[in-house]
Amino acid sequence: MKKLFFLLFLLPALGMVNPGSFNLAAITKALNDGNADALGQYFDNTVEVAVMDNEEVYSKAEAIRIVKDFFSKNKPSSFSQVHHGASKGQDSQYCIGNLVASSGTFRVYVYMKVSGGKYLIQELRFDKE
Repeated sequence: MKKLFFLLFLLPALGMVNPGSFNLAAITKALNDGNADALGQYFDNTVEVAVMDNEEVYSKAEAIRIVKDFFSKNKPSSFSQVHHGASKGQDSQYCIGNLVASSGTFRVYVYMKVSGGKYLIQELRFDKE
């Protein structure tokens, strides 16, 4: 009987877990490692990618290629989150952080929105500090 009450108490709490928080940890790791393929797993079908002044909307495959090129020219050594949050309706999230790379430090902006029941990256920006 105790197990039944515990299960009834636990189920609503499990429903409140935010699936995007799991993505955010994996996204942070991919940025830290400079792994464009791992990061690309969280791209939507089209992604707005901005590398300094070059801003364009790309297909998922093109966006991965652009990020790979960025990482090859700016080998990351660390990424640290400065701020992250969610919209009031919890249908979007964002993360702002600093990427220390071989060519300097970049401010990174990641914007995710719910698509197909999970958070996917809609916009990714790398701005030189």
